[in-house]
Amino acid sequence: MKKNTRVIKNALIIASCIVLLLTILPIKSNAASETSPLEKQSWPFKGILGHFDKTSLRRGYEVYTQVCAACHGMRFLHYRDLRELGYSKAQVVALAALNEVEDGPNDEGEYYSRLALPSDIFISPFPNDAAARVANNNVLPPDLSLMVAEKAAQGGADFIYALMIGYKEAPEGSELKEGLYYNTAFKGQEIAMPPPLFEDIIDFSDGTEASIQQMGFDVAQFLAWAADPSLEQRKRIGLRVIIFLGIFLIIAIMYKRRVWTRAHS
Repeated sequence: MKKNTRVIKNALIIASCIVLLLTILPIKSNAASETSPLEKQSWPFKGILGHFDKTSLRRGYEVYTQVCAACHGMRFLHYRDLRELGYSKAQVVALAALNEVEDGPNDEGEYYSRLALPSDIFISPFPNDAAARVANNNVLPPDLSLMVAEKAAQGGADFIYALMIGYKEAPEGSELKEGLYYNTAFKGQEIAMPPPLFEDIIDFSDGTEASIQQMGFDVAQFLAWAADPSLEQRKRIGLRVIIFLGIFLIIAIMYKRRVWTRAHS
């Protein structure tokens, strides 16, 4: 009986640890690789009780639409997903309608343009990869939907933030290849993407000052949400399971003591 009780306790402890790890770790991870030291940011979504700052997410969406969307798409997001950022249904309809999509064929067999609907995926800035390469010096701008997850081994959101603020003047004596820019966070310190952020390049709707650091932080958190929109729900479920297992463990210990008390009486 004592041995069985110990086995049950150990199994519950192991199960709790597994649930905790699954709660904290992202759904998708990459193998470790060499990365430059990054300054860790205080992301609100980190930790078992972490959650996304929806005000920051909305600012990040504004940075994406007004800066990043000129070159980068997000093909795994629909406009209706913006409801999770705190936008109302009417606001989502209005935000989607700022874009046009090609639809069809109609009854005459022709394709036509219409305003985007909440059910549509985010509009790509280019019709195809070939057009994207032509417009970007033969470099294909990556899709940003899963960028934070794909860069998990390099720091995830920390890497994206460091990249956004990492554009500097090249050190004296160094020579950059034609068409490349110096960035302290990028491997090799040479990157094809021009600096996307400048002070006050946009006006945040909530009045927040649009510094490079603020815009970089907000868009990095927005991309973290885009890569793992179920994070908050997963953490809530994991926390409930841990609480349940904790209560079950206490009951098991109390039951064991009661059984052994009777056995020795």
